[in-house]
Amino acid sequence: MAKIYKSEAMAAIHEGMEPLYKVGAIDKQTMREFDEACLMPVHPLTPEEIRAIREKENVSQTVFSHYLNVTAGLISQWERGEKKPSGSSLKLLLIVSKKGLSAIA
Repeated sequence: MAKIYKSEAMAAIHEGMEPLYKVGAIDKQTMREFDEACLMPVHPLTPEEIRAIREKENVSQTVFSHYLNVTAGLISQWERGEKKPSGSSLKLLLIVSKKGLSAIA
């Protein structure tokens, strides 16, 4: 999954540290600190925000569900507030909200 950085400078810093972590030059704790400093936090979305993301892309719940690899019923539950997206689904929704469906198509 694509990482979302706070800025281009933070992306450069983080991408420079990843190889150092892989070869053991920096430890896991230090890499976690770089993750926290450089990566955008994943925040929960409201039902209205989820609906707005889908409507901005001008797709039905069924089509949207195919892009996110979930059921149309789950999209409906998210938009009604009965369930909340989490994990990779939430991350995909945030990517679509920032970059559009073409980023995950």
